[in-house]
Amino acid sequence: MTLTRRETLGALAATAVSVTPARAAAPSPRVRTIHGPVIGSRDHGVLSFKGVRYGADTRPVRFQPPRPPAPWTRPVEALDYGHASPQSGGEAKQSEDCLFLNVWTPGLDAGRRPVMVYIHGGAYSTGSGSSPLYDGSRLAARGDVVVVTLNHRLNLFGYAYLARLDAGFPHSGNAGQLDLIQALQWVRSNIAAFGGDPGRVMLFGQSGGGAKIATLMATPSAAGLFHRAATMSGQQVTASGPLNATRRTRAWLEAAGVAPDRVRHLLDLPAEALLEAARATDPVLGYGSLYFGPVVDHQTLFRHPFYPDAPPRSAGLPMIIGNTREETLAFLGGDPANAGLTWETLPARMSPDVMRIDVAPEIVIAEYRRLYPDWSPDQVLIGASTAGRSWRAAVIEAEARAVQGAPAWVYQMDFPGTLESGRSGAFHTVDIPLAFDNVDAVGSRVAGPGAHTVAARLSDAFIAFARSGDPNHAGLPAWTPYGLPGRETMVFDVETRLETDPRGDERRFFANVPYIQPGT
Repeated sequence: MTLTRRETLGALAATAVSVTPARAAAPSPRVRTIHGPVIGSRDHGVLSFKGVRYGADTRPVRFQPPRPPAPWTRPVEALDYGHASPQSGGEAKQSEDCLFLNVWTPGLDAGRRPVMVYIHGGAYSTGSGSSPLYDGSRLAARGDVVVVTLNHRLNLFGYAYLARLDAGFPHSGNAGQLDLIQALQWVRSNIAAFGGDPGRVMLFGQSGGGAKIATLMATPSAAGLFHRAATMSGQQVTASGPLNATRRTRAWLEAAGVAPDRVRHLLDLPAEALLEAARATDPVLGYGSLYFGPVVDHQTLFRHPFYPDAPPRSAGLPMIIGNTREETLAFLGGDPANAGLTWETLPARMSPDVMRIDVAPEIVIAEYRRLYPDWSPDQVLIGASTAGRSWRAAVIEAEARAVQGAPAWVYQMDFPGTLESGRSGAFHTVDIPLAFDNVDAVGSRVAGPGAHTVAARLSDAFIAFARSGDPNHAGLPAWTPYGLPGRETMVFDVETRLETDPRGDERRFFANVPYIQPGT
């Protein structure tokens, strides 16, 4: 077949195009840590390194302080999250070999970006740094910051206090906190290679994560490892004392079939058996499964975090303290036992395991009916349990900082989310996707244009705080630190505003009832 000149030129051009080599893909990012090189990935301009080891496998040395990992020379792919600590519930990929962290960064240059280290919640017992809500990509890109999340030992693996039964485990009651300290030492030594500034490290954490941060603020060996702190619905006024912690350990040993003078038998039992034994009723609280949390052991922790005052060693650290308006809706909102509550059945529902303080429910109900005559029994249950058991510790810490002369910026989240049950409110955890600017992520319970508006304000406040130690930015009204008697509080909502002493009547009412941290 004879081709015309036009057809010949076209065929040659097509051939030329088909053999033109494609543009080479950008190489995978590599970083050499002090332990060895790691290879990450790129996604929309942000580099991520997941499952980076910061500590050695803890299985051979249960209940002991963490050890650094063995060095490696061949590059290790850091493309997937590491194991979470063994725990109850549905957390994926569990193992006692769980000392891993994750880094998101806009670049590996010497940008000296602020570093935002998130510590996950879960009441010291559950969770990991691997939730889609904690993905740091958007926050890193939004603020030109480096974001870090991490895993550490939880529940009995991180906080079972064995020291009074066997002197060979002097640090077991705070092993999980020591993991956090080792992770922060890793950040100090390595984060510059990821484009971060080791001199501007902000900790932020929700629920148990905030409590862990409050405890670190009072821990001598954590001094100098972080420079700002933000707690979200997570405070730690008092830790466990050594005697109560030992009572819990004895109950756990009994459930596990281990004699108190044979503590070392715990080293040979499978993790599943240890977790099952931890379901025993807590002998201090008298309800619920065993509580494992930080212990005033005079080895790692020498005082209670915020009792009798704010920790002097952290007076120079800027701090944010936040809570949500209907915290306990997350725990009580879907409970069938609360369906159809009446004024007659409400007192029985306001039991010690709900209120967490020793107060007559009839007195609480009468006060709330006086303050809010249009509220239903269900609204009183949520409002009173939030104010008495959840918000109370945040108030105590904010007041202690103000008295110390090192006030915190305090916020209250009023923007609502929606639970699986369909109920709406500013419940516990609702501020997580807002702080990470992840309102569209899997697991987020906030939605709509208002969610993006509030996310922009809160995430930009956290970014500004990481950068300068002050959360004020152009998108917010002027945010004044919490003082006495003003109690200035930023209320985050579609119409964000600074209020003076919000819910002051509730605060004054519960101030008359002694507060005891559940772990204590």
